[in-house]
Amino acid sequence: MTTKQVWTLYSEDLKRFIISKVKDTIIADDILQDSFIKIHTKLNTLKDITKLKPWCFTVARNSILDYWRVNNKTFEIANFEAETSILKDEHTEKDCLIGILKHLPKKYRDPLFLSDIKGMKQQEVADQLKQSLPTTKSQIQRARKLIAQGFMDCCGFVLNEEGNLVGEIKEKGDCKVCK
Repeated sequence: MTTKQVWTLYSEDLKRFIISKVKDTIIADDILQDSFIKIHTKLNTLKDITKLKPWCFTVARNSILDYWRVNNKTFEIANFEAETSILKDEHTEKDCLIGILKHLPKKYRDPLFLSDIKGMKQQEVADQLKQSLPTTKSQIQRARKLIAQGFMDCCGFVLNEEGNLVGEIKEKGDCKVCK
């Protein structure tokens, strides 16, 4: 596959992904261009073409992280907390998740946010939080379990046989966490 074919297939998706992370279309264009330079130079190293799309997104994610490092940009977790306080008329899973995240202890919330929301590798999270990798992994796993428990407590979700949460969001007044 050629770089031009990859561009045709994935450039729009990658740009939307990058914009969702940097919130600036001009910077996103620069990061997208940087990503495709990397894709072009390393495309021949991809052994399994079925993994092309996830590989492209990994390249883009790493380009975003490189941009933040070079420009000394750090995303404050406090900004995330401020953004989550915006009220909406419609009650959704996101409302419950925001309520659950607000109730997570900071020692679990911060590593989870950096890993699962910001997309950092767990070793990078450990380095940023100045703690060991096993501690970081444990905190992230504990946070995920607390989120699942939060959905069970808030809206009565249950775990199915495969271990996935199933259920329906209740009306906001019936929720125990996010009312």
